[in-house]
Amino acid sequence: MGRGYDDGMRVAVEICRILDRNPDSAMSDLRKALPRTWATPTMSPWCADTEKYEVLARIVGRLEAKAEAGETVGGRAIDRVVTVNGARVILDNGAWGLVRASSNTPNLVVVCESPESEAEMRAIFADIDAVIRTEPSVGDYDQSI
Repeated sequence: MGRGYDDGMRVAVEICRILDRNPDSAMSDLRKALPRTWATPTMSPWCADTEKYEVLARIVGRLEAKAEAGETVGGRAIDRVVTVNGARVILDNGAWGLVRASSNTPNLVVVCESPESEAEMRAIFADIDAVIRTEPSVGDYDQSI
């Protein structure tokens, strides 16, 4: 069902479809049936509005190069890099790390998620952050893990 980007309206439609297919189940029961995942908060390192899209393009290029070279992120093989509005690095177990430019603040946006463990989520963030830190114009995060 995913298309590689965040879309609140799409999520609402999919939730309605799931509820329609499960008329005897409460949404809370359906949620409890989902597998556990570990995710970072949405973290936003500062990057000037005048530079963030150029900075992001270089970061995306570095992440694509890691994938092409057969490198890992968080100790996992990179399955693919989706480059819609930034880069979502999807790993071989479904874990992922995302970096994109904020549309309304002078920041980048970073989120990571693992279906395996908190340790893997942190390792994914560390590797994504290492790529981000190659850009000297990227500043401090508003929050971190």
